[in-house]
Amino acid sequence: MISFIPKEEKFFEMLKESSRELLKGAEALKDLVENYNDIENKVKNIKEIEHQGDKIIHQIVGSLNKTFVTPLDREDIHQLASELDDVLDAIEGISSRLLYFKIEKPTPECIQLVNIIYKAAVEIEKVISDLKHLKNLHPFCVEINSLENEADQISQSMVGELLDKETNWRMAVKWKEIYLRLEDAADHCENISDVIETIVVKNA
Repeated sequence: MISFIPKEEKFFEMLKESSRELLKGAEALKDLVENYNDIENKVKNIKEIEHQGDKIIHQIVGSLNKTFVTPLDREDIHQLASELDDVLDAIEGISSRLLYFKIEKPTPECIQLVNIIYKAAVEIEKVISDLKHLKNLHPFCVEINSLENEADQISQSMVGELLDKETNWRMAVKWKEIYLRLEDAADHCENISDVIETIVVKNA
């Protein structure tokens, strides 16, 4: 099949698609924790979004293997795609644990962390949509780093409180796993920022 998108454009288009799926996943997780009903169907929807995200990542990797000249360094495209995939995987993992751990109600801190991930996903979608112009990317990186630091503080504080105050150790283990997954999602958002900073430096 002949593509009518020039090779130097197709990677930007696929990365845009990936970032949009990430934002869809973050929006769906936000809706899940803020409107905690119809949980099974909402988790199923997030799983479907994650599957679609996987397909796009496979397309990117497949195209990298077939394309001789790429618009950005091959390893940077691969790393950016991998980190986008990791954030969406973490989002799916969080939603499925809320279901399978039979969590009765998300904590305020859980909702706060999900909102941080959502804000990061909004920023990621905006910057990747304009990635090929390599302009105005520094404020994005600053914002993502700030959100990741906020997420770290909340998750570490909550894990510490669980160990000190939670008398139900089974529930403490469940929430510790969820908080660490939330922190992991924020960490991968920061990794996306790091990759973009590397791209800017290389193409300055």
